[in-house]
Amino acid sequence: MNTASLKQDYQDRIVPILMKEFGYTTVMQCPKLTKIVLNQGLGDAVADKKIIDVAQQEMTLISGQKAVATVSKKDIANFKVRKKMPIGVRVTLRGERMYEFLERLVRVALPRIRDFRGINSKMDGRGNYTLGITEQIIFPEINIDTITKLMGMNITFVTTAPTDAEGFALLREFGLPFKK
Repeated sequence: MNTASLKQDYQDRIVPILMKEFGYTTVMQCPKLTKIVLNQGLGDAVADKKIIDVAQQEMTLISGQKAVATVSKKDIANFKVRKKMPIGVRVTLRGERMYEFLERLVRVALPRIRDFRGINSKMDGRGNYTLGITEQIIFPEINIDTITKLMGMNITFVTTAPTDAEGFALLREFGLPFKK
């Protein structure tokens, strides 16, 4: 199944299901997936600057789009953080790349998690969902032999859904394996 088919699947299969489930009168009321944001907070980067470069390369491999470093907004003495110091990496995926990433996440990466029983179904109150992943090695693009440190990441699915129930239904139909 290619990425165009996931977008097509949304229009052909998911939209009618959501319209029936929530009683929408027009297709424009159906929630859409607008973007997927991958974020990696790297507190250890304060001591070692190479961690940011490695994380950027890995995140770029995983997403297929160049990752950018995020910087601190203010000084925090207790954490030895200075203003504008790189402390994380993030990528925002939209359009074709977003659907391609979603496909790989659901079909390849999530099933590779050890003792996987599904993901929690806790939404944010506005129809968006954030999934925390503890190890980046679940993605097949990452070569396990070159890993120096296991790093987790947050994957946020941003939808146009006004409520959690609608956002949950959309992501469930896209194939995210929620716990029963």
